[in-house]
Amino acid sequence: MKILSDFNLTVDADEVNKHLEKIKEGLLPTDDKELLKKIFGLIDLTTLSERDNIENVTQMCEKVNLLGDSYPSMPGVAAICVYPEMVSVVKEKLENPLVSIASVGGGFPASQTFTNIKVMEIEQAIEQGAEEIDIVLPVGKFLMDDLEYVEYEIQVIKQRMGPIHLKVILETGSLKDYSLIRKASFLTIGAGADFIKTSTGKISPGATPEAMIVMCGAIRDYYNRTGKKIGIKPAGGISDAPTAVLYYTIVKEILGEDWLNCERFRIGASRLANQLLAQIFDKGHDFGYF
Repeated sequence: MKILSDFNLTVDADEVNKHLEKIKEGLLPTDDKELLKKIFGLIDLTTLSERDNIENVTQMCEKVNLLGDSYPSMPGVAAICVYPEMVSVVKEKLENPLVSIASVGGGFPASQTFTNIKVMEIEQAIEQGAEEIDIVLPVGKFLMDDLEYVEYEIQVIKQRMGPIHLKVILETGSLKDYSLIRKASFLTIGAGADFIKTSTGKISPGATPEAMIVMCGAIRDYYNRTGKKIGIKPAGGISDAPTAVLYYTIVKEILGEDWLNCERFRIGASRLANQLLAQIFDKGHDFGYF
């Protein structure tokens, strides 16, 4: 895995914290309704509950379908993200062709199963209509420094997926050292990830601004060397406008305008969509469209 020798993998925590403070000083306005609409269009609207079923996933799809009628000035969300078994429901019920169908896969959320099982699950999700797949880095193997296996597994999955977008979740809350986050970012990118993603949302902490800065820095450095643009997706605990604006500002400051679109930047969220609609249309805090 030549990529790990091509880049400096050491991260200075103090520098990350200073960078975050500087970004916060230049934070974009959290009450800019046009900005909030743009952020809304970056959301992977997500339901990943053991209670998910045909009924609640159908309701989510129907609300996405009716969003333009209810709020004509709003963009659609970027994607609906569900468990593999629910992909066929989204495929049947979703009417907006601009909204992608995303599925988690590969033994989500722990990634603790056999590679062939991961591949089979992902292939079935794609057969059912998934256009994007979110998998979890095998964190246990990564922490044991079994990097060749980690690289191999991601490569095999990506090869079997073909042109379908692969997002790889680093589960940064389990990587306590910023240098480990940077190392995981490069390893994953080198193995074929189209996006790197912070978290599953199933452990605490989920996304953090510090992890986001480290991951965006890796994407920037990779782009500067290769010219290839890798996407970024924070997820886990992003549930209000100020937090979403902070992550948007991080991407803007580190990666630039070319990343401020749903082709290269997503926000994984469930509650955020309602919060943005409430703020954009001056609804109460208990407002719930989705």
